[in-house]
Amino acid sequence: MQFSENSRATQKISVLLFEAFSNHCLANTIEPFRAANAIARQPLYAWEIFSLDGGTVCSSSGLPIETGSLSAAQPGGDFLFLIPSYHYADYATPRMSRSLRAARTRFKTLVGMDAGSWLLAAAGLLDGRRATIHWDEFRAFSETFPHVDAVEDRFVIEPDLASCGGASTAIELTLELIKRRHSPMFALEVAALFMHGDRLDLHDPIQRLTSDALVRNATALMRRSIETPLPIPDVARRLKVDQKVLEECFRKDMRMTPLAVYKAIRLREARRLVELTRLSIAEIAERCGYRNASAMTRAYRQEFGVAPRGHRGRG
Repeated sequence: MQFSENSRATQKISVLLFEAFSNHCLANTIEPFRAANAIARQPLYAWEIFSLDGGTVCSSSGLPIETGSLSAAQPGGDFLFLIPSYHYADYATPRMSRSLRAARTRFKTLVGMDAGSWLLAAAGLLDGRRATIHWDEFRAFSETFPHVDAVEDRFVIEPDLASCGGASTAIELTLELIKRRHSPMFALEVAALFMHGDRLDLHDPIQRLTSDALVRNATALMRRSIETPLPIPDVARRLKVDQKVLEECFRKDMRMTPLAVYKAIRLREARRLVELTRLSIAEIAERCGYRNASAMTRAYRQEFGVAPRGHRGRG
């Protein structure tokens, strides 16, 4: 897997936790970065966990996490993720606002997860900026901070500020950050480890209204049809869209054709089987929709720069 020099450098992530934080939100924030490192076999991301004063912080379910003091996060880094979750309003103190304004000078991007936008807004860091928050708190947020451009989106990403609306959208935000830094195909591979985007509903017209929803449905269908690949016209027909529309959506969202994405999905499944099983190369080829081992080996070498046996046992 090839990365540019900039995207291969390790990005430094800090996570700021508060008492009664959400385990779900924390996992959905960190795990995609961990998976990206595992797939790339290099430290694309590194993270540390902090609280305002350091020490043990307990999640809403009682899970204790040891943290460092935010003041020790020197010189800073690429991202500071705020995960206050429950009791967020109690944390919007003058001291917290001062700490976040100071952190603003040390971190390239501040990210409000779940209810984290409330703390950023209270510190005056979202004035005139777009942001979202957990939808249960959206009305109170927009009324309390009228100078914030509050939007009912699942997540908002700008170069120096980002936010998402809850634990379930945290993984969407982090996958989008990975996509923008590396490539849509790499983000799709990371998402597949969590079965994110695997939901396929051919009967819901809403799923076909947007480009990204159509691409998600198409790739989910492709993953379900690896052993016997579908012709692209059949993929379009199953999704009830014109093939040209499907191809246009893939060019927009993936910067690849549907056929190229389908091939990449099959080859990544082949690599997974090569690394994690003792199946023969011939059997892996059959499971991944290739006529024979030679055909798969040629495609595999072209995609990864090494023959399948070069990856054997690396998982």
